[in-house]
Amino acid sequence: MERIVECVPNFSEGRDRKIIDSIVSAIEESGGVKILNVDPGEATNRTVVTFTGSPEAVTEAAFMGVRRAGELIDMRHHHGAHPRSGATDVLPLIPVAGITLEECAELARKLAERIYNELEIPCYCYEAAAYRPERKNLAVCRAGEYEALPEKMSDPDKAPDFGPGKFTERAARSGATNVGARDFLIAVNFNLNTTSTRRANAVAFDVREKGRPKREGNPITGKVVKDADGKTVMIPGTLKGCKAIGWYIDEYGIAQVSMNITDINVTPLHKAFDEVCRAAAERGLRVTGTEIVGLIPKRTLIEAGKYFLEKQQRSTGISEDEIIRMAVRSMGLDDLKPFNPKEKVIEYMMEDEAEMEKKERLVRMTCKGFAYETASESAAPGGGSISAYMGALAAALGTMVANLSSHKRGWDERWKEFSDYAEQGQAVMKELLTLVDEDTAAFDGIMAALGMPKGSAEEIEARKAALEKATRYATEVPLRTIKAACKAFPLLKAMAKEGNPNSVSDAGVGALAAKSAVLGAEPNVRINAAGLADRETAKALTDEAARLAEEAEREEKEIIGIVNGKISSL
Repeated sequence: MERIVECVPNFSEGRDRKIIDSIVSAIEESGGVKILNVDPGEATNRTVVTFTGSPEAVTEAAFMGVRRAGELIDMRHHHGAHPRSGATDVLPLIPVAGITLEECAELARKLAERIYNELEIPCYCYEAAAYRPERKNLAVCRAGEYEALPEKMSDPDKAPDFGPGKFTERAARSGATNVGARDFLIAVNFNLNTTSTRRANAVAFDVREKGRPKREGNPITGKVVKDADGKTVMIPGTLKGCKAIGWYIDEYGIAQVSMNITDINVTPLHKAFDEVCRAAAERGLRVTGTEIVGLIPKRTLIEAGKYFLEKQQRSTGISEDEIIRMAVRSMGLDDLKPFNPKEKVIEYMMEDEAEMEKKERLVRMTCKGFAYETASESAAPGGGSISAYMGALAAALGTMVANLSSHKRGWDERWKEFSDYAEQGQAVMKELLTLVDEDTAAFDGIMAALGMPKGSAEEIEARKAALEKATRYATEVPLRTIKAACKAFPLLKAMAKEGNPNSVSDAGVGALAAKSAVLGAEPNVRINAAGLADRETAKALTDEAARLAEEAEREEKEIIGIVNGKISSL
């Protein structure tokens, strides 16, 4: 899985567009990140920048942004409505995919240390990156704001985690930066069939973690209960990691429960939706839809789509697009306006469409287009890509049988069994579809190596090394196709034995296609391995391909035997 981190630095400048643009340029020019949003605020004199990328690219881009902000923003002249302590005020790292919060916290600590060591800008570490429990709260780190730094810098209890121990000229100019790590925060509004803010607030208080004040007697008008220290006693709400209030939106003419889900691992979006629906129903209200504010990780919609499918006892082994459509329909994400996942999901926003078109050139073609492209005078796509595609179709057939079996009349209690099989099939199919284009890319790599100059001795050696590397890659890709296609056999065998009897022939066709994928890729391994100078590696690769080809022949024969037996008994 690709590792993706989001960073949302807040810079203490929201009025001078030249400064803002320069900071954003420094982030973007560091390379490897994508700017998703730049949101300047004149009243707050603050700009929020959102960008994403790999952990390494994001931390480098964040550092470059902090450096540029330190050069351009002088905190001695800064005034704004928002609390702040530095030119780069807050710098949170947020896990999106393939990385944990703990890993982001460690990255944040190292980033804070680097900022101080190389830029001499003091840093506090907050939330998951905090070195002290009390500093998990950003407000503790930023207490007193910029103006309090001269006193705090020399106080061991209040000094930054990385700092000089005194108020330096650098600190006077750039202030202190708060570097942290937090989980992804989802801002979401639940639409209600009412215009009453009071009723929306009642639902919000029912569900938010903080809950509502405890009262004597009447829960609405009764006297608020205080504890021995004079603090209000609260009745906790039902959703952990959630903050919520009710409000009326004049634009839509409805009241909403406005919620921030601060821990999506504890309370995923679909759980919050169901709980708000329950609380609203108890008060005679109905949730008519959901409005996502900002961006969300793809997994949020995938988890939601699968959750609602499972509630219906439907297979979750369907395409990603179908799962997301289920999430959109189930939670009414398009209730107020159209919901386009390409504009709301971080991973989709990060995609470079031109790069994706290049990377997935073949699999994005129509069947007809792919056939004509294969039949053209070009040497690629060739047998390797066709083998991978046959393997993908084999897995697709097994997945189809699993999905048909999951909702066969009278088999309701077995839906989960077949849903699990369908999910396995989807994974194999996706892997093989990737290999369709990768096989052609491997061929292109060999052609590029052959085209390298070969005049000097150094050029000859460089060309030789590049050709060996490209040839090994071109040998390994069809071997990966073989291994992936072999993963389809257990699924196809299970579907031939246990699946919907009316679809048993489809399982048989799948077995034939899987065998063809393996036997088609095997000579591609051999022909490319013949060009390897490393004969030991060449033999190891071809021997493995041959062994798997023999296994594929046996698997296909067994499955076809099962299929023929089932058809004969019909």
